[in-house]
Amino acid sequence: MRDITPETITSAFARYAERAPSARARELLVALAGHLHGFVRDHRVTHGEWQAAVSALTRAAAITDADRNEFILFSDLLGVSSLVDMVNARADATSSSVLRPFHVEAAPPLPDGGDLWRGQAGEPLVVVGQVADNAGRGVAGCVLDLWQTAGNGLYAQQDPAQPAMNYHARLACAADGSFALTTVRPMPYTVPDDGPAGDMLRALGREAWRPAHLHIIARAPGFAPLVTELFPADDPWLDRDAVFGVRADLVLPFERMRDARQLPAHLVARDRLPSAFWVVRPELTLARV
Repeated sequence: MRDITPETITSAFARYAERAPSARARELLVALAGHLHGFVRDHRVTHGEWQAAVSALTRAAAITDADRNEFILFSDLLGVSSLVDMVNARADATSSSVLRPFHVEAAPPLPDGGDLWRGQAGEPLVVVGQVADNAGRGVAGCVLDLWQTAGNGLYAQQDPAQPAMNYHARLACAADGSFALTTVRPMPYTVPDDGPAGDMLRALGREAWRPAHLHIIARAPGFAPLVTELFPADDPWLDRDAVFGVRADLVLPFERMRDARQLPAHLVARDRLPSAFWVVRPELTLARV
């Protein structure tokens, strides 16, 4: 087209894409271009502002590697990752939440009642829960991928002092979907803010903090996998999570206990717990495929 104007450029883009081999790709990319064109028109974006955005993306590419993806961090901090989770979530299941970058596919097995804490620094936490279907029946054959920070607020991948798979595990639940383990109470932490995504936070007057949480992926035959997080109800960052991952049903009371005899007998660390420890009792619901 020779008569491109600010008003016609979006329709021209759509026309140029008429021969796209994938209708879905055309739908998404034409819509994306339309939103971007509208943004530039509505806000009269200057050359300097556009160049600053391109520079931020160039810097993001330069620092992205196998251990850190600055583009995913941008997605998280802009709320896009959480929005994708929410628009794809099942209404008949526990809420999903962001996966984040520290999941390990080949985590070591942990028996039901097993111990991730192993006397390490931090306050021990006992997790006693069950995975059920949306009718309340325990789910057989469920396996939980578990990962979290250590007591110092760092994941094993961030901390050379920790063993490579520290606080990572795959736990096979009991036949009725119940599970129990001992671990450490997770700590709040900051997402990486030393790159362009951190610059964006500072430009918005925002903090980089995430509330403490336990990561879980629950998988069982015949059910849709659930990627979620569990948050302590007393965490000060629940209402300012940098990546917008908190959902109301994922906020749970972490209770202080002093009598380990009230805990399941198959907890291998039950007799090694201190005089006071924390307990959380999650109930996860999976949706059938």
